[in-house]
Amino acid sequence: MTSRLLAATLCLLLSGLAQAQPQPQTGSLSVTLTQVRDARGQVRVGLYQDPKTFRKEAQAFAVQQVPATPGTVQVRFTNLPPGRYAIMAYHDENGDGELNRRLGMFPTEGYGLSNNPKVMGPPQFEDSAFQVPAAGQAVSIEIRY
Repeated sequence: MTSRLLAATLCLLLSGLAQAQPQPQTGSLSVTLTQVRDARGQVRVGLYQDPKTFRKEAQAFAVQQVPATPGTVQVRFTNLPPGRYAIMAYHDENGDGELNRRLGMFPTEGYGLSNNPKVMGPPQFEDSAFQVPAAGQAVSIEIRY
C-alpha cells in the first residue's frame, strides 16, 4: 500500500511540474507629457506595436485617456510584454475622441510623438519607436501646438 501511495504522490508532483509554465515577464511604461497648454478636454495616448497601425487609434495596442492639466500629465501602461513600441499622444481639447485636423492634414490640437522627432508629413513608426524591456521604461513627450 505504501508503494502505491508513493507512486500516486510522485505522479501528482510530476504532472504538476509538467503543467507549470513560466509566466512571461511584463513591464510597465511611464509616459510624461509636457507643455500641455490648458485643462480643456482630455489627453489621449495611443501605444502602438505594429508600424502598419501607427496613428490609427482604433488599432492601437493600448490607449489611455486622462483629464488635461496645464503643464505636465502622467500616464502609465502596465503588463506590457517586452518589445518595440511607439506612441502618439494628443490633447483632445474639444473631447470628440480624435485629433482634429485642418484640411485633413494639419493638426489643430496639440500632439506629440515618442522620441519627439521633427516631422515633415505623416509621422512614421520608425522615428518614434523605442524598446520596453521587462524591467519597464519611462519616456517623455513634448506636446506641440
